[in-house]
Amino acid sequence: MDKNHTMKRKLIQLYAALLYNANLRGYIDGKIYTGNVKAACVPGFNCYSCPAAAGACPLGALQNALASSGKKAGFYVFGILMLYGLMLGRTICGWLCPLGLIQELLHMIPTPKLPKNRVTRALSYLKYVILAVFVCAVPVWYGIRHDMAVPGFCKYICPAGTFEGAVGLLSNPNNADYFGMLGILFTRKFVIMLIIGLFCIFCYRSFCRFICPLGAVYSLFCKIALVGVKVDGTRCNGCGACVRHCGMDVRKVGDHECIHCGHCMEVCPQKAISLKAGSLTLMAPEADARRQKWSRIAGGIAMAVLAFALVWFNFLDPSIQKQPEPEAPAQAEQTAAEGFEVGNVLKDFEIPCTDGSVFRLSEQRGKVVVINLWATWCGPCVQELPHFEALYAAHSEDIAVIAVHSPFVTDDVNEFLAEKDFTIPFAVEPEEGNVWQIVDGSTTLPQTIVLDRNGVVIYNQRGSVTPDLLESLYTQAAG
Repeated sequence: MDKNHTMKRKLIQLYAALLYNANLRGYIDGKIYTGNVKAACVPGFNCYSCPAAAGACPLGALQNALASSGKKAGFYVFGILMLYGLMLGRTICGWLCPLGLIQELLHMIPTPKLPKNRVTRALSYLKYVILAVFVCAVPVWYGIRHDMAVPGFCKYICPAGTFEGAVGLLSNPNNADYFGMLGILFTRKFVIMLIIGLFCIFCYRSFCRFICPLGAVYSLFCKIALVGVKVDGTRCNGCGACVRHCGMDVRKVGDHECIHCGHCMEVCPQKAISLKAGSLTLMAPEADARRQKWSRIAGGIAMAVLAFALVWFNFLDPSIQKQPEPEAPAQAEQTAAEGFEVGNVLKDFEIPCTDGSVFRLSEQRGKVVVINLWATWCGPCVQELPHFEALYAAHSEDIAVIAVHSPFVTDDVNEFLAEKDFTIPFAVEPEEGNVWQIVDGSTTLPQTIVLDRNGVVIYNQRGSVTPDLLESLYTQAAG
């Protein structure tokens, strides 16, 4: 067995973390990547809201698909999870999960360790309860009964969402205004994250063993996954060293708790365990020159893929080029006061509405203008839409309201609106961008922009609004 096996696995885990989070410029800009690639699910646990995330978390996508089950079936999400499960199973947990790497690094801190026992083995079934309740039941309930996408696990538990998403965004000075949006929910999740992190120091991969619903999904494929550790029955003498030295709550090699990390290969005195993909041996106790050659080739290809991903997401992706073009010098004086900040005149725009009309900002001069950025998958957005409808009904002759849906569309917006009784105009932001850039929109929703009768911005904030706040803003804008 190669003595550097553990280091190789750590490097592959680090490689996966970099590949999943190739959009490093997100940490500089303080914004979430929203290009077309973001719709693709990565295999491991990685928060969609991480500024560097180049793909979607399969668990978050699964919850969103279940929340939409009353209107459409998320065949893509279920299909990709089945593909990952059939191909790799929980090998993803052992080799391709950034959160798994973080847990293992925390466990390396020198402290007394909690050995596995009957209690930990019983607790390992908790993740299936969390899968059933927070990943399946909560999104389906809110999706069907309340027409809201509420990803229960992401919203109430997920430590990756807190660490990668919330902390990752809040750490950027450009997002200082986000702190005003924090509430008791963030505080609770932050405490949960600290508790899980602390427990991982004393108990090996605590999150994976007791909480992770994605691991629970992949464990369902333990008997049929193509890749995984296999035992050579002709060599095995049943000594049990593999199970005794495993940090997970396994009963035998390759069962539903096995993450196929390969540590059992190192401790097996009979050299009876190897990592295989069907009949192809990927890693074995005995060195093999041909296998090492193919390993080097695969490593070279993998590094080329990572290099391309880093260059693409940080420099070449068309979505990062969507910046407003600078005005010509001759127009500088005229447009000097244009901008999205309070006190500036918002740049003119037009956008087609879902009812076939066109909303032009220039035609609304003399009226108070309210722009709402929202999405069907944003629970707070859906909850506050009636507030804008009520405001419009109360001041219909003196106000213009436009609700612009995020360009990241997961539901049929027209179908969603058909079930509602709204009179305000709705529009969907085109992928090439329009309103979003002009008002400084982001993936943090909802966002409300209020203009006075002269088109001057008096309010531009992310976060939910109340009827009282909207009425107050209208009074201020109306003069």
